[in-house]
Amino acid sequence: MKKVTASGKTIEEAIEKALVELNTTREKVEVQVKEEPQKGFFGLFGGKPAVVEVELKPDSVEEARDFLNVLFEKMDVQVNIVIKADSRETIFDLQGEHIGTLIGRRGQTLDSLQYLVNLVANRNSDGFLRIRLDAENYRERRKQSLEQLAERLAKKAIQTKKTVKLEPMQAHERKIIHTALQNSKGIATYSEGQEPKRYIVINPK
Repeated sequence: MKKVTASGKTIEEAIEKALVELNTTREKVEVQVKEEPQKGFFGLFGGKPAVVEVELKPDSVEEARDFLNVLFEKMDVQVNIVIKADSRETIFDLQGEHIGTLIGRRGQTLDSLQYLVNLVANRNSDGFLRIRLDAENYRERRKQSLEQLAERLAKKAIQTKKTVKLEPMQAHERKIIHTALQNSKGIATYSEGQEPKRYIVINPK
């Protein structure tokens, strides 16, 4: 963690000097006043400047990216992380060769990496930071695949008039199924079982 000690006639002047040296802004640092300024005799002799210690706050996104880079290096996988952010979340788009290794079966490896990187990002964060890991547009492709599966199995439930049970899925994938079928007539969907083997049931009305 980078920090500097600076002095000035006032505390604010000392802080400004430190900010210039760190090349940053006030909201990105933590300030600790080491010494209050003291006026000299008759305001002329023996005065002491203010002394502050200014430290950069941890950058959660950078910490998360560094964590992944170290992990990928140990895995001997060459990955370029492209960071995109909006008001809801920060997206880490993984690009490179052999990305399929990082996605895993039905995205399980990618989900595990996403879980770990969110733990790292939020350990020093003031507020909650949500990071979504993606690779080769896998998230969107998986969403479309689940929506198609939902429609196909809903038709099967209606035609056969029998309950259809899907394989166990993680919560965010079950939500995609529920959302895809929420306005479908003739069926109802609900979840059964305990995590991590919770699954969706499509029931003909």
